[in-house]
Amino acid sequence: MILQGKKIILGITGSIAAYKAAYLCRALIKKGAEVQVVITPAGKEFITPVTLSALTGKPVISEFFTANDGTWHSHVDLGLWADLMLIAPATAATIGKIANGIADNMLITTFLSMKAPVFIAPAMDLDMYAHPATQDNLERLKSYGNYLIEPAEGFLASKLEGKGRMEEPDTIVRIIESFFERQETLSKKKILITAGPTYEKLDPVRYISNYSSGKMGFALAEVCAERGAEVILISGPVQLKTHHPRIRRIDVESATEMHREALSCFPGTDAAILCAAVADYKPALFFENKLKRNDNETRVLDLVTNPDIAASLGEIKSKKQILCGFALETDNELSNAKGKLKKKNLDFIVLNSLKDKDAGFQKDTNKITVIAADGEITDFPVKSKREVAEDIVTTILQPK
Repeated sequence: MILQGKKIILGITGSIAAYKAAYLCRALIKKGAEVQVVITPAGKEFITPVTLSALTGKPVISEFFTANDGTWHSHVDLGLWADLMLIAPATAATIGKIANGIADNMLITTFLSMKAPVFIAPAMDLDMYAHPATQDNLERLKSYGNYLIEPAEGFLASKLEGKGRMEEPDTIVRIIESFFERQETLSKKKILITAGPTYEKLDPVRYISNYSSGKMGFALAEVCAERGAEVILISGPVQLKTHHPRIRRIDVESATEMHREALSCFPGTDAAILCAAVADYKPALFFENKLKRNDNETRVLDLVTNPDIAASLGEIKSKKQILCGFALETDNELSNAKGKLKKKNLDFIVLNSLKDKDAGFQKDTNKITVIAADGEITDFPVKSKREVAEDIVTTILQPK
């Protein structure tokens, strides 16, 4: 049983769907999990701690300390203890608070201290769920790396019908089981990922670069690490942070530096995903002093090509290694991507187009097509970059 021995925190909020939490507790425990309930004050109005404690065999945590003896409940310790946190049901109020870091109860402080993956199962009326404020909060939570268990459509407490019912406990348990199964699929694998832009210096204060934020590459690194891989992340200059302890980050600035590090690291890896937006050109000359403006002068900038990281790795790739590149195109997208795939000896290439308004640099979403060397083409709809990373990893690294 994949859940045997897993430590799960079940967060319960003030929703009529809280009655389903009793079924969730029982289902998780039957699968071998150890469940600790953390409930909001409003949640206790819908289901009693006595019921939940009887099911889990543990005292239910609701307040920061026990009123009669002052026993402190450490949200930090809970964050370190758990293998996974599940908030089910999650009301619009709690979703808004956790999305914005409003730590006014034990459940939210536990969420903010959580080192393990967090799954969120919303439950509310259809209009509340569809409201832009709720949808924005859910998108923000997904961008932080949390997992959304979409609510089902059906008959609601308001006597209306629509999307807003918390997903059924058995389905939630299957989703969690599937997550833990995926989490171990890359165990003992070592993955190289490049991310972000490169800076090509012109003088001490100027450089050539592009608009890459690094979000896609960093999402890929987190997903690979969560699935059990040891990740080497070679990153150009970005403002992002890594979170998973299995990610070893190497910061570089120029394409030449990234090329050197990639060539050094690649032979010891099982796969490489080249997501960085590497500058194709760099100034032919670096000026030691700042270039001064002259209104009467037209300056010509000579450029030379940078080393091609994907092509270099494609030349030394072994039969046991997987090499995946990226192609951001503005025209003839599919043919250009297929050309790069073959020319650089890649196993896969991930195509996105600047013609798609939800794809490209500086966005939190992406829309991709994955092309395999054997000709298979897989299209994906617009998703958050975190979800896109899940799709890429599943498509190119998971066993079929």
